[in-house]
Amino acid sequence: QVQLVESGGGLVQAGGSLRLSCAASGRTFSSYGMGWFRQAPGKEREFVAAVTRSGGSTLNADSVKGRFTISRDNVKNTVYLQMNNLKPEDTAVYFCAATRRLGGPIGTMEAYAYWGQGTQVTVSS
Repeated sequence: QVQLVESGGGLVQAGGSLRLSCAASGRTFSSYGMGWFRQAPGKEREFVAAVTRSGGSTLNADSVKGRFTISRDNVKNTVYLQMNNLKPEDTAVYFCAATRRLGGPIGTMEAYAYWGQGTQVTVSS
């Protein structure tokens, strides 16, 4: 089992940048595919980005392509989400998640068994 703790959220103006981090417990971090999801007030949780266990392949939602980059450091047991050119519609609670499912980066929420508690990102216009 893995425990996940997100950090790095905050308030930023439109056009600004933030980098979210998700620290994982345990010695088997590299056996998990990782993903970032977000949930805005009154909306369902949605996929943002995912990365494979090795970090060699990533997947982004169309809404963040060209602006967000997911990466991971298997030595530090951490996954990152670099967010550039932020927009007010990016305002949400951002969650990281872990999956043991094999294959490429996974964008479906149901595949992820382990979740962090989330970090708030607010983008002002």
